[in-house]
Amino acid sequence: MTGGTGYAFAALACYGIGDFIYKNATAARVKPHHFLMGQAWCFTPAIFLYAWATGTLVIGPSSAWGGLAGLFIFIGFYNFLRSLAGGSVSISAPVFRLNFLITALLAIVVLGEPVRIAMPIALVLALAAIWLLLGIDRGKRREIDRRALGAVLFATVAMGLGNFCHTMGLRHGGLPETLLASQAAVFVVLSTAFVRIVDGKVAPPPMIWKHTGAAAAVLLFAFLFMLHGVALGPASVLVPIAQMGFVVTAALGIIVLREPMTARKGAGLAAAVASLAALAWG
Repeated sequence: MTGGTGYAFAALACYGIGDFIYKNATAARVKPHHFLMGQAWCFTPAIFLYAWATGTLVIGPSSAWGGLAGLFIFIGFYNFLRSLAGGSVSISAPVFRLNFLITALLAIVVLGEPVRIAMPIALVLALAAIWLLLGIDRGKRREIDRRALGAVLFATVAMGLGNFCHTMGLRHGGLPETLLASQAAVFVVLSTAFVRIVDGKVAPPPMIWKHTGAAAAVLLFAFLFMLHGVALGPASVLVPIAQMGFVVTAALGIIVLREPMTARKGAGLAAAVASLAALAWG
C-alpha cells in the first residue's frame, strides 16, 4: 500500500459519518447557511486551539493555500447541503465525494505525480459509478431533481479544487494543522457574513447546535487524517480514498433512513468500491 493509506481510510470513515449528519440536519429543516455558520463556529476555535497546543500553528506564505481552500470548501459544502434538500443522501453523497477526480487530475497535471496502471481503471469505474447513481431504473422516479443535481455537481468541482489547494499548501511546506486553521479562518468569515446578508442578522436558531457540533467534530478529524495522509503520499491516490466515505453515507442512508436500494444503485456503489480498491492496492 501507499504511505499514508491508513490515514486516508480513517478520513473515509469520518467523511462518511459527516455527510450523514448533513442529511439528518437537512431532514430537520436546518437551512444550509445556518448549518455552515454553526459548524464553522465550532470547528474554528477547536482547530486553532489544537494547532496552538501541539505547536503546529506556524503561519507562513503556504498558509494562503489553506485560506483559498476555505473559499472553495465553503462553496462546495453550501451547494452539497442544498442538493440534499432535493435528493437522497445515498445519491448526492457519492456524487459529491467523487470530487477526487478533480484533485487527482490536477495533482497529476500540475504536480507531476505519476500515473499508475490502476488509475485509468479507477477513473473508468468512478465515472461508471456516477452514471449508475444518477440514472433511474425503468419505471421508477428519479431520486434527485434537476436543481439538486446541478448543486451537487457544482459542489463536487469546488470541493475538488479545495482539496487540491490543501495539497499545494503541503507541497510548499505548510503543516496540516496550520492549513486547516487558515481554511477555518476564511470559512468562518464567509459563513457568518453570508448569514448576515441572507437573514439581515446573525442569530442562528438554537436547534442547529445538536447537528453542527457533531459535524464539526467529525470533520476536524476527517481533514486532519486526510492532510496527514497526503503529507506522506501522493494526493492522486490518497485524496480519492478519503473521499470514498460516500460508501459509508450511502449505507447509512439505506439502512437508517430506509432510502430505496435498487439494482442500479447497488451496481453504482459496487463500481465505486471497486474504484477505491484499485486506487488502494493497484
